[in-house]
Amino acid sequence: MGDLSAPVLAGLVAAAFCAGWVDAVVGGGGLIQLPALLLGLPGATPAQVLATNKLASICGTTSSAATYYRRVRPDLRTAIPLALAAFAGSLLGAVVATRIPKAAFNPIILVALVVVGTCTVLKPSLGSATRLRWSGRRHLAAALAVGALIGCYDGALGPGTGSFFVFALVGLLGYAFLEASAKAKIANLATNLAALGVFVPRGAVIWPVGLAMGAANVAGGYLGARTAVARGTGFVRVVFVVVVGGFVIRIGGQLLGLW
Repeated sequence: MGDLSAPVLAGLVAAAFCAGWVDAVVGGGGLIQLPALLLGLPGATPAQVLATNKLASICGTTSSAATYYRRVRPDLRTAIPLALAAFAGSLLGAVVATRIPKAAFNPIILVALVVVGTCTVLKPSLGSATRLRWSGRRHLAAALAVGALIGCYDGALGPGTGSFFVFALVGLLGYAFLEASAKAKIANLATNLAALGVFVPRGAVIWPVGLAMGAANVAGGYLGARTAVARGTGFVRVVFVVVVGGFVIRIGGQLLGLW
């Protein structure tokens, strides 16, 4: 870990645990984990930060996806095509990521979060129950489009991907929040795997840091998935709104120079 101090590593591990919990419930754990890595590894390149974040994230996502599958049993007829499209999109996005400067991260994320949060708050009934907008081929086509677009974003940037998957599955396809979270974990697992398939051969992953954070992410992801399943859709929606609102305030304040 080179010159990485013990307090900094402890902070990164704590951030990874919190990120795993949040990501398992509503997605968006990367909005905790990625800024922590940017702060803790100031000398790392954008590709190294993104790659290390992916390694830690895939550990927790695997844990929470398995928990959701056992307890929620999401319909794989939608989840698998969604994940495959997300995998392909993430491969493209990871290639693009090597050309994205650090300064571009926050403005892009902020705009997306404001749109997602506003739509969720203005429609209180959104995601309370599964009411699919389409069926058959139209439903599959919408799932593929969601997977490809958000997968590309995840490969290129990553933060908020789980939340964007959840919101798209709820707002566009018509799933309840809990079922959307279950499908989002499967898709997010695919995007993380695809991105690592690009980053690892390029030597971008900082393995000691990523593995230490990954272990904490697993613990957080397992606890978060169990909490979401036990508390239900209403709990997931409340956490979703709180998390998105908190990130909008934090990132917006940072861009305005308030902190």
